[in-house]
Amino acid sequence: MDSSKSEVVHDFHPLFRVYEDGHVERFMDTDTVTPSDDPKTGVQSKDIVISPETNVSVRLFLPKTTHSAHKLPLLIYIHGGAFSIQSPFSSLYHNYLNSLVAEANAIAVSIDYRLAPEHPIPACYDDSWTVMQWVALHVNGLGPEPWLNDHADFGRAFLAGDSAGANIAHDMAVRAGVDGLGFGLKLVGIVLVHPFFGNGKPDKLWMFICPETSGCDDPRLNPAANPSLFSTLGCTKVLVCTAEKDHLRQRGLTYYEALRKSEWCGVVEFMETEGEDHVFHLFNPTCEKAGTLMNRVASFINPDQAPSLL
Repeated sequence: MDSSKSEVVHDFHPLFRVYEDGHVERFMDTDTVTPSDDPKTGVQSKDIVISPETNVSVRLFLPKTTHSAHKLPLLIYIHGGAFSIQSPFSSLYHNYLNSLVAEANAIAVSIDYRLAPEHPIPACYDDSWTVMQWVALHVNGLGPEPWLNDHADFGRAFLAGDSAGANIAHDMAVRAGVDGLGFGLKLVGIVLVHPFFGNGKPDKLWMFICPETSGCDDPRLNPAANPSLFSTLGCTKVLVCTAEKDHLRQRGLTYYEALRKSEWCGVVEFMETEGEDHVFHLFNPTCEKAGTLMNRVASFINPDQAPSLL
């Protein structure tokens, strides 16, 4: 359909624009790369459709060192992109997960959730929870995916995400604490990298993509607005990472401080990267500071894994 003949009714440049006829125009093209045996890291990957009805799927990543009899930490990763762009199949996230899986020596499940505005919030949360429930099917070793049955240590499960993905990861940890993940699947910790928790101002994007929101202090957007909810967080440790020049930095710091002072019985760690902006590590993965951040995240997931030379 020719959107040039239709009036723009919502403009969220540089993310997307919505026309009167319902057409959505995205400004940031997301490429797609196929799963592979990565020659640099030795990490293998493959794609699995979890829910044909909603087209929710995942990309699985398996590190090279799987000859060991020991099971590997399980990482469930949720990509960023303001809830409206990107996917685990883009080169940006495929390459990052290859490196992270190799560095942490962990098996990873990278979630492809439905994007706003075509699928308003809470679709991204519901899709991510569907994947977590699918992962839990493998705890007894009889699930549908052999990589998880054979290699995942379900007593060492972690959630991680950047930007909007970090927001979703927090919500999943709350759901895990409230609803449980079933016997045998233990969520040890979550990693929130440059989390999207708003910036203290009215967020027009959030108000549009989450039509039933309660506003700026919606606990999904700003968990620190209701610190009593931290007591339901279903993990024992949290790593919050911020970047000095990130416009979302303050809310990440506020989250850390509120969690540290709450009644939650866990350990929260904090890391800030000086002189860098939002998700710099994805766009400049070979810089020294990206490597430092990678090492911190990997050691949080798998403290026993020695840093690699990647």
